Amino acid sequence: MADIRIDYYPTHEHEGIKFRRGRPLPFGATMVPNGVNFSVYSSAAISCTLVLFERGEAQPYAEIPFPDEFRIGDVFCMTVFDLDYERLEYGYRMDGPFIPEQGYRFDKNIILSDPYSKVLGGRDTWRAEPNWDNIYPYRSRLAFEDFDWENDHPLETPIEDLSIYEMHVRGFTSHPSADIKNGGTFSGIRSKIPYLKSLGINCIELMPIYEFDEWENSRVNPENGEMLVNYWGYSTVNFFSPKAGYAATGKFGMQVDELKTLIKELHKHGIEVFLDVVFNHTAEGDHRGHTISFRGIDNKTYYMLTPEGYYFNFSGTGNTLNCNHPVVRNMVLDCLRYWASEYHIDGFRFDLAAILGRAQDGSPLSNPPLLESLAYDPVLAKCKLVAEAWDAGGLYQVGSFPAYGRWAEWNGKYRDAVRRFLKGDTGLVGEISQRIQGSPDLYSSRGPTASINFVACHDGFTLHDMFAYNDKHNEANGENNNDGANDNNSWNCGWEGPTDDPAINFLRHKQIKNALTILMVSQGTPMILMGDEMGHTQRGNNNTYCQDTEWNWLNWDLLNSNADLFRYAQLILRFRRAHPVLRSATHFRHYDYVGSGLPDISFHGTHAWRPDWSESSRTLGFMLCGNHAKGGTITDDTIYVAMNMYWEPLHFELPVLEGGAKWHVFANTDMSNSQDIHAIGEEPILEDQSSFFVGSRSVVVLVAK
Repeated sequence: MADIRIDYYPTHEHEGIKFRRGRPLPFGATMVPNGVNFSVYSSAAISCTLVLFERGEAQPYAEIPFPDEFRIGDVFCMTVFDLDYERLEYGYRMDGPFIPEQGYRFDKNIILSDPYSKVLGGRDTWRAEPNWDNIYPYRSRLAFEDFDWENDHPLETPIEDLSIYEMHVRGFTSHPSADIKNGGTFSGIRSKIPYLKSLGINCIELMPIYEFDEWENSRVNPENGEMLVNYWGYSTVNFFSPKAGYAATGKFGMQVDELKTLIKELHKHGIEVFLDVVFNHTAEGDHRGHTISFRGIDNKTYYMLTPEGYYFNFSGTGNTLNCNHPVVRNMVLDCLRYWASEYHIDGFRFDLAAILGRAQDGSPLSNPPLLESLAYDPVLAKCKLVAEAWDAGGLYQVGSFPAYGRWAEWNGKYRDAVRRFLKGDTGLVGEISQRIQGSPDLYSSRGPTASINFVACHDGFTLHDMFAYNDKHNEANGENNNDGANDNNSWNCGWEGPTDDPAINFLRHKQIKNALTILMVSQGTPMILMGDEMGHTQRGNNNTYCQDTEWNWLNWDLLNSNADLFRYAQLILRFRRAHPVLRSATHFRHYDYVGSGLPDISFHGTHAWRPDWSESSRTLGFMLCGNHAKGGTITDDTIYVAMNMYWEPLHFELPVLEGGAKWHVFANTDMSNSQDIHAIGEEPILEDQSSFFVGSRSVVVLVAK
């Protein structure tokens, strides 16, 4: 007995439960020999009580006040012995002042979730009707770190070699046409891994999978009687817990293992996993919202408050997380380290990331501690960090986000320029030349890998709808079409919404192919939206945040009805993967530094070597010299791309090739479905090597062989 540690034994007892003073770090509930260590921070609480439940029971079976001597600094910590780990649910009551004008909102009558809990119960099945009388609806549980990862690890694919697929867990496989078991879950995605492989992407970016409440702000749509819910999930209840409602096994509390199994299987197939993380606000809302966790534990620490005690609202959702407070900053770091180490996550996309650079009074910081900490964190050293470099408070930092050599950005300027170019706006050729180079005007010192290029994402029109609607049609959201952005830069090709006109439908498909082509031949990292490869439509709704309906569910029957789009997407993705000249980690130098006879990139117009930069121009050609691929370290084919967004076909003079090479046609979006794109290695030779007719509103890709 002499060699058994004394801290494995209790010193106190309350209602038959034995415990002792715990350890302040790590925060949260941690299994230790014979018991569980509970640690929670609050800078202003007078006292704290640990509340213990049997899983699913309405009332707690024990409430244990933390003795005063168990408080170390501002941390309450206690080790409780002989608990049933698998049946345990726990929370806290915090007592302290309720003086909202000073930022204090303590209420000991409310049982609070642990901000550091690794599993949350109480919302175990998607859209199961909650018990609105539940005294503790979001219940903290323990996670068991006993998953067998075998030899898995994050893939660490260079970011310039990624092709990202933005996906909603539920939307990807909920439609009956998915024809799988467990649709709308992590398990459902696993069933579709062969599809993802066949498409050719090597990274999925999951919209929020942290625990959130789909019943938040739920309401009946007065137009059709359908229930509107918090579908997108940008309203976090807990940052460490995967959403149980996204797991087929969530009702059994096995969501952790189900998610880890999915990630392990994706990694086996060479597919990275990014998470869309929402550290800009929480689900507690403003002063009218529910007290779930952060507000009741330490309101002044976790939220940005005005001098009068109200919530700053730079997120547009009622509150703003106080990210550059040292305690909150450490929580974000702890959270991301946990996901990187315990879930093998490859990268993170930060929603409204400009907020992460604001001081506690809301002002932008020139050297934000959180962003710097994330950039230099040793655990996150190989993770990709991607910022949505703006927020709802008007701070727009695309091209100026504090990057520390690590951060990439969703390039909103790429999206806007390409959309406008595709619909035929003038004055864009100069900007398009920057965007297809990886935006050196924005990222001159950071390289093209700083640019995540996209034309469509979850927020806005799908690629199909961008060419089928001039205006948003959000009436089904029940907000009188007042929600969602008005600046869509879309064009309906002559008819608003669905049509049987074959000419309009051909043009719409051509425009989708144009967008995919420009995206895949641009330097930087391309991202496509789930379903754009098969013409998914949201019927003109550009803000489907509340729609748990077929508007958001991917209809897999589109693979048949829009087979030409899927085939085109497959082949253009393969083309990018096959040609390293399209995937540079450094900006072009605009001269011949390898002695090939051609500069690394050159621009052209309807006349070779003479681009038309005029205000009225709608055309641009460019040529990439394959001998300069990856900075001249790899030899690739030379590629020529002609983009004609004019409404008439135009005659393009082609650059002359040396050494007997000939131009071959890889893609021509103006051609019929069987001739618009070719398999790699099967590109037909161009009969006339001196010139080429590029159809109206078309893109042509040639390869020199």
